[in-house]
Amino acid sequence: MRKCLLQLALLAYAATAGADNEAIAQPEARESNWRLGAALGYGLRSNPLVQSDDIPIIVDLDIAWFGDRFFFDNGDIGLTFVSNDYVTASLVGRFNSDRVFFGKTETRFVNIDLAGAPLSENAEFKVPDRDYAIELGVELLSDGDWGHLQMSAFSDVSDTHNGYEIYINYGYGWRDQRWYIEPSFGLSYKSADLNNYYWGVRDAEAGLVSPSYTAEDGINSHARLMFSYQINKNWNLSLVAEFEILNDEAAASPLVEDENLLGFFAGFGFRFR
Repeated sequence: MRKCLLQLALLAYAATAGADNEAIAQPEARESNWRLGAALGYGLRSNPLVQSDDIPIIVDLDIAWFGDRFFFDNGDIGLTFVSNDYVTASLVGRFNSDRVFFGKTETRFVNIDLAGAPLSENAEFKVPDRDYAIELGVELLSDGDWGHLQMSAFSDVSDTHNGYEIYINYGYGWRDQRWYIEPSFGLSYKSADLNNYYWGVRDAEAGLVSPSYTAEDGINSHARLMFSYQINKNWNLSLVAEFEILNDEAAASPLVEDENLLGFFAGFGFRFR
């Protein structure tokens, strides 16, 4: 159920990583604490920032380790303190994902500002840099015949944005022998401090091209569709598409060109163990 929201290759691979088809299942063996896999294919995630490149996805690794209580899951470190037939609750540390967009920006000379008004002279402009934040929070996972639900609340502990995020996602999967399809959707509440750190424009960053801007809190929404075909015990073919809408405060930022985020990945996944 734990899926990396920004790396669509791992999302596609996770669709079948935890449940092999009964028709191709092997005799049951002792379950390993490690989960090792890779996805190879082609994908893209759009970048909402002005004069920025989209983020390509060609290959990605899935590396996780799960102990009785502690776990490592593709960069997240956690401690599970409740685990029963109804819910799993964990204390999790992670890096904030909003920063990923700011690694694909470019410096350019422009003759119009970000509102489209002409400038009196050419001006150099680069999207301001932002740092990764280390966040700590609680994650709740629950699943059953009705589907699966993920809820989490994370707060900055690195004194980077000093804000917090509350996330909820619901999905329901259908399996027919080797075929699997799972639609899901959810919401993400971003506090004012978090929103403003990544999407605001400080007075010191404002200039001829971009005015200063303060972002308040807001809610992102997303929908995702995963589809996979289990080729054999180790290999699967996957396709995943994702659509996310930035909250109004982020979308109104002078740094943002498009409030709609699109992503997809198609390729083969291989599970080592």
